[in-house]
Amino acid sequence: MKKVLMTLVTAVAAFLAFGVASQKPASASEPHYIIATDATYAPFDFQDKNNKYVGIDQDILATIAKREGFTYELKPMSFNAATQAVASDQADGVIAGMSITDARRQVFDFSTPYYRSGIGWATAKDSKIKSLSDLKGKTVALKTGTAGAQYAESIQSKYGFKITYFSDSDTSYRDVINGNTAATFGDLPVLQYAVKNGTELKVQNPKDPFNAGDYGFAVKKGANASLLAAFDKGFAAIKKDGTYDKIVNKYLDAKASTFTGSASDNNSVFGILRSNSSAFWTGLKETLYLTIVGIVLATIWGLLLGVMGVAKSKFLRGLSTTIIYIFRGMPMMVLAFFIYIGLPGVIGVKIPAFTAGVLTLILNEGAYTGAFVRGGFNSVDAGQMEAARSLGLSHSKAMRKVIIPQGLKLMIPSFINQFIITLKDTSILSAIGILELTQTGTLIVTRNSQGFRVWAIIAVIYLIVITLLTWLSNWVEKRTRA
Repeated sequence: MKKVLMTLVTAVAAFLAFGVASQKPASASEPHYIIATDATYAPFDFQDKNNKYVGIDQDILATIAKREGFTYELKPMSFNAATQAVASDQADGVIAGMSITDARRQVFDFSTPYYRSGIGWATAKDSKIKSLSDLKGKTVALKTGTAGAQYAESIQSKYGFKITYFSDSDTSYRDVINGNTAATFGDLPVLQYAVKNGTELKVQNPKDPFNAGDYGFAVKKGANASLLAAFDKGFAAIKKDGTYDKIVNKYLDAKASTFTGSASDNNSVFGILRSNSSAFWTGLKETLYLTIVGIVLATIWGLLLGVMGVAKSKFLRGLSTTIIYIFRGMPMMVLAFFIYIGLPGVIGVKIPAFTAGVLTLILNEGAYTGAFVRGGFNSVDAGQMEAARSLGLSHSKAMRKVIIPQGLKLMIPSFINQFIITLKDTSILSAIGILELTQTGTLIVTRNSQGFRVWAIIAVIYLIVITLLTWLSNWVEKRTRA
């Protein structure tokens, strides 16, 4: 058991070291920062047809960094995760079309406002809704954490509508288009950009935004003052020399195809596959890598929990049962956020997203593995232990030589099945910014608004891989029975 535990600890330590080592260190002459963003917020933050992160925010940040002599590593994730990453010291700053509000000033220090925006609302093109009063009794779709969501919440009781929340803009748009909800609220330039790029919505207030406010670059309150000062200094310079206006006009005045690609690239499944083949392949490789690493380490941890679960010691059995109960009962996304965002605030050490993702898989999938491993050992006929003990073997030796080998043989199909479950569960890790297959699909949809086609492609890719794994499972099971 000690060997198994040491193997697991060594492997996890290696991945922690790998994650820390993969971050570019700051140099004395060139400060280096981790900048979080929401890459699903065109035209401010998104991926273009070449799968590069672009947008008004990104061009402003890149220009300022070059002029002010600092480097940065971009961490795309959901908006809420991005802000929490900064609040928990996982990132040094966030730029994500973030509105400056009094509530946010309690947590963040903001730069000079770099964009003046306002709230718009939109309905399906053929909707009969013309005014906010028409929303009474209906449901609106909102993206969590945004200024649009806050504004809608502030007028909800006045106009009597219901609210449903989504983590990205495109899903909320699609919900309105499909007729599940009546309208959506969001930053006016974001809504207008989506419509310009083919999203079938009608903006109801194109020239009269509500609750006009400012966007700002943010750092944790009382921290990273030098980064904030560099941003403000650089912004003043690009504002003065006209660079800022060129950046804004580059995105607001451009034709849709400039960043999304031609119609042939987006209006068919084959076109999307052809133009995004490298992105799909990269996302799939990351998914498989996460799955393999996660299942190997989770298996080691699960075996340890299973062995503890059938040990003679009541303490070890109780500890195994408690660990399995906790991590089987905890939603995987909650666990991922706790490890990536919550834990660094306690231990004072940044945890890279990949490492946090692997740890999440180890704890969650390992708990399930531990449960069926324990069950597998218990399913071995009790007479086997009695026979082994009657031959003079100690309890521990009887377990190693007789019970465990028979139990493992019975568990092989369960191990393969857990492999398939782990593959699917990696999609949840997109919430903390890991660019696996599901997050890849989200970024493509944000750019081209082709949700049905993109998600159909993603679904087929998952189905093909899972089918191959199922065949492998059946083949291994037949071999072990032969």
